[in-house]
Amino acid sequence: MLYDPQIVRPMRDELTCLGAVELLTPEAVDQALSADGTVLLVVNSVCGCAAANARPAVAIATGHDVQPDRIVTVFAGQEAEATERSRSYMPGYRPSSPAIALFRDGEHVFMLERHQIEGREASAIAADLRHAYDRYCSAAV
Repeated sequence: MLYDPQIVRPMRDELTCLGAVELLTPEAVDQALSADGTVLLVVNSVCGCAAANARPAVAIATGHDVQPDRIVTVFAGQEAEATERSRSYMPGYRPSSPAIALFRDGEHVFMLERHQIEGREASAIAADLRHAYDRYCSAAV
């Protein structure tokens, strides 16, 4: 069963206010994740670790000098087909929400799964993102 759109709107807004583009269809996922450049994908969720850890970590990381070209998001429990399609771009990883993945030129290069998010401080997760940005998003790569 899908979550009530009114209940999840504030959870969506936390990411869209940062400039994240919502991917609502499988086709939108295909277009975004196969694009040139770097794309951060956030698999959003209603769970507490998304609220306390994942979304705040993404917000903190937006203050870093090096950034991905685009931030996109799918919402587990809302756009089921888009979420499923996004997971197909992360082979070898079990479905996880929340999750944060980085793509470079259509290649999946970095992953934070729920077990790497849950129970950790947002600042520690943001540090992981900054390291990934430095490694995969900088002009020196």
